[in-house]
Amino acid sequence: MIFRKIQMTDFRNIENLEITPGEKVNIICGENAQGKTNLMEALWLFTGAKSFRQTKDSEFIRFGKEKANLKAEFFAENREQTAEISFSPGKSLKKNGIDIKTSAEYAGTIGGVVFSPSHMNLFRDGPKERRRLIDTSLCQLYPKYLSVLADYKKVLDQRNTVLKDAKYHSGLIDMIDIYDEQLARLGGSIIRTRVNYCESLNKKAAEIYKGMSNGREEFFAEYITTVLPENEHEDSSLSTADWAEKFWNALQNSKNYDFEHGSTSIGPHRDDIEVTLDKMPVRSFGSQGQQRSCILSLKLGEAKMLGEAMGEPPLILLDDVMSELDSIRRDYLLNSIGESQIFLTCCDKELFSGLEDGKVFAMEKGKINEI
Repeated sequence: MIFRKIQMTDFRNIENLEITPGEKVNIICGENAQGKTNLMEALWLFTGAKSFRQTKDSEFIRFGKEKANLKAEFFAENREQTAEISFSPGKSLKKNGIDIKTSAEYAGTIGGVVFSPSHMNLFRDGPKERRRLIDTSLCQLYPKYLSVLADYKKVLDQRNTVLKDAKYHSGLIDMIDIYDEQLARLGGSIIRTRVNYCESLNKKAAEIYKGMSNGREEFFAEYITTVLPENEHEDSSLSTADWAEKFWNALQNSKNYDFEHGSTSIGPHRDDIEVTLDKMPVRSFGSQGQQRSCILSLKLGEAKMLGEAMGEPPLILLDDVMSELDSIRRDYLLNSIGESQIFLTCCDKELFSGLEDGKVFAMEKGKINEI
């Protein structure tokens, strides 16, 4: 996937912008609050996903204006295509001149991976953010995975309601087995998908981290499920039925504890992803630069997997990624990522001095010019 031209009108702080990016690396430099992240956000919206800044659609419209427009010319699926998004404040979508009703229909043509400063919370916050990391990617790879997640959450909420109310209505206790059967079936599918995905992601991310660090540290990422005892490791050879059985048995063993606490203590909603460098947990012992490098490796590994699934390299957006990286890691990002079209923002011009082939743009007060 390659953007040929992007046009923006009254989007955020951008009054009118047109950019013809290069096919490889595109550096967007400028001081803070000039519109760099707004541009990245607009590019991300073309993937069909929601804003990575958790923005409401009405907030995309420039202050004092009634409508924001985004237009793109791009090459994907072996042909030239166009896309349009308008906010007024409702959202309207077009692909190749044809109206599209939902973002779900819009997704799929432009695959992309984004890194933003908020991803630095991956190791600072709890397991929820790490689960979200892989679930977001899996929803791009397997659209049906989203519906399985939604069904699992629905059954989980119902089971938790029964666990809470059973203290006051003992007749509800017999209902728990019905929910356990559904939860084990759906959870088995989620766990198997995550385990297999993480095993493949680890191989690609470890290779990328090796390049970024010049082989100085050994990267390893592993999915950790609460369904298994602490001394038992995940096995990618297990089937969905195998995981469903393990989950069912674990639910039976934890049933008394769950009734006592009024919630489901084990399952995919409690699982985690452990990342280590030289067998030491990154979230506890990694420096800021090491943590940033690990997250970047995971995101770039995600891009490789998405590219293999789509049959063409996805878009890569790296917002404010260069800080806290040494020259070796910066050089790798600028020159060794691969075939994807990359957009990368930074404040300091010196940070991209090692760029061998690409375009550099300066952004100021919502306006952009190629350097």
